[in-house]
Amino acid sequence: MFDISKEDELEGLMKEHDVVVLDFWAPWCPPCKAFAAVLESVSGHYPRMAFCRVNTNEEEDLSAPFDISTIPMLVVIRDRVMVASQEGYLDEEKLRKLLGQVEELDMEAVRAGIGTPSDG
Repeated sequence: MFDISKEDELEGLMKEHDVVVLDFWAPWCPPCKAFAAVLESVSGHYPRMAFCRVNTNEEEDLSAPFDISTIPMLVVIRDRVMVASQEGYLDEEKLRKLLGQVEELDMEAVRAGIGTPSDG
């Protein structure tokens, strides 16, 4: 799991991984601390995904583009497209279900739906 603080770090992860999972959190937030353990546990089952944490207290420049207003906030990016966001604590079962749905997405259909050109 990565702690990221700069946009270029996120950019590098998106180049290396098809799926980037971002956990926006703060040190004073008890649900954030509880979710960190869930994220750590689940991340081991998805080695091809990058799991990252962004401290919203320290990294406002990185949080702002995602319009984070509630924490914990989970954002999932696949092929440079934000495909999911979920606020609040997720247990392991719900997180695995969400990541499974992300893996099954037809990205051509997603891009067509939002008007983004494909990579091909």
